[in-house]
Amino acid sequence: MGLLIFAIVSYILLSISLYFVFEKAGEAGWKGLVPGLNFVVWSKLTGRSPYYALWLLVPIVNIFAFVGMSIDLVRSFGKYSFWHSVLAVIYPPAFFFYLGLSKDEKYIEPAWMKEKEYMTQLKQALKTGDKRILRKLENSPYAKSAAREWVESIIFAVFAAAFIRMFLIEAYMIPTSSMEGTLLVGDYLFVSKVHYGLRTPMTVVQVPLLHNRIPGVGESYLKKPSLPYKRLPALQKLKRNDIVVFNFPEGDSVYITPQRTYSIYDKRHNPQYVGPRIRGKKLVTRPIDKKDHYVKRCVAVAGDSLQIINSQLYINGQKAPNPEHIQFIYKVTFSGPVNTSSFLKWGISQEDVKGSEQGNPLVNYIVLNQEQIEKLKSLDPGLKVEKVNMANFSSVPHNIFPYAPKLFPDWTIDDYGPVYVPKAGSTVALTPANLALYRRIIEVYEGNKLSLRNGKVFINDQPADTYTFKMDYYWMMGDNRHGSEDSRYWGFVPEDHIVGKPLFIFFSKGPEGIRRERMFKSANT
Repeated sequence: MGLLIFAIVSYILLSISLYFVFEKAGEAGWKGLVPGLNFVVWSKLTGRSPYYALWLLVPIVNIFAFVGMSIDLVRSFGKYSFWHSVLAVIYPPAFFFYLGLSKDEKYIEPAWMKEKEYMTQLKQALKTGDKRILRKLENSPYAKSAAREWVESIIFAVFAAAFIRMFLIEAYMIPTSSMEGTLLVGDYLFVSKVHYGLRTPMTVVQVPLLHNRIPGVGESYLKKPSLPYKRLPALQKLKRNDIVVFNFPEGDSVYITPQRTYSIYDKRHNPQYVGPRIRGKKLVTRPIDKKDHYVKRCVAVAGDSLQIINSQLYINGQKAPNPEHIQFIYKVTFSGPVNTSSFLKWGISQEDVKGSEQGNPLVNYIVLNQEQIEKLKSLDPGLKVEKVNMANFSSVPHNIFPYAPKLFPDWTIDDYGPVYVPKAGSTVALTPANLALYRRIIEVYEGNKLSLRNGKVFINDQPADTYTFKMDYYWMMGDNRHGSEDSRYWGFVPEDHIVGKPLFIFFSKGPEGIRRERMFKSANT
């Protein structure tokens, strides 16, 4: 609300400042107070076509158009220096008031048109080698030193890159093996921010080209002022089996270590493991769009019911198609010593080999897909392969969402659910089981106050036995089903956390070097 008031006040001040500027430039001052007409006259005063003002109606493009018009207007009053341009961009109404009210300032000429004429003459003089014209042009107010050309070029390049990253496409590197088989550690992706609808920036003040950290310094943004969540119309709907980049839902309160980021919920649910690793670290709180980026496969969309039975995913009671390179941890028993030189070529990395059985080096635990299993069998016909039962390992109920072993005692990452994925407008009964599943949605993602009093549920201090969801939610899982921290560990992904759709791999580098065969390969298969 505060930012909206700031924008309204700024527009009113801009209109009033244009009243005085227009009168100095020979135009009727009242035109500066008329929405739309003021921008048409503004364009005309700088030497541009009146129709140029229509660019201000085009989202995103209007940012560039407005900046250009502001700089052109102050130049039309003879303010040609680099710092004059900077002031015109930072807060135009303030500079325009000065130009309109100062007795020493006057309108000189339509700067955009005159600069265009200057550039045409310069280009022609350079082409013909006319030194006389070149010397004459050196005295033009539109002439710039080499240093200024460099500075302006760098600023424009950074601004353009930040603009593209913020509104169109962002680069992303795969840091972990959670999508192994489909996406590899060291794959660099271009991610489209417009396919699922551009989420407009929520954090206003931030360092360009950085997501959330300045290396060695700290966070790269200010939490305030901020904008509410808005999303422009989508090019396509987010579908089941799409690979998606999103903000980590539990990333609002995190401890940052050189190795990885731990959420406050990691600490609560696994204190013995996480506690020593975050000792002495400060708790950092982050807004939605500055939470860490994750990439997973969307296996269930809003309105779906999902269940995992013996590691097979079911959606709405039907067996879901498995990703082509789905992976699990297998107990692999070799019949004798084996040559592992081909492992890397087959996509079996050192990270995939989880270890061997104590006292028996022929028994190994390896993350594999079906194709890799067949290749291992060709290497050792006597090979025995058994899928690991994860119930015997770390996926016990107190470690997986919703961290309620008394309510869901038999849940593991291989046997999970059923779970309903909330859809905007749908309603659920507030039973103990549903409270465990949806409490974070109600309190954190949708901003309500929830309390229990004498066994009864109160939402915003009103008794409630049902809840109607405000947003759509999604369920994300990695293709490496036994090596992925995903919705089975931290729950639902709200629609306002969706960042974009991976397009293609533009670079890939692994332990063996650059993987040229993966470059320009589709990232969403």
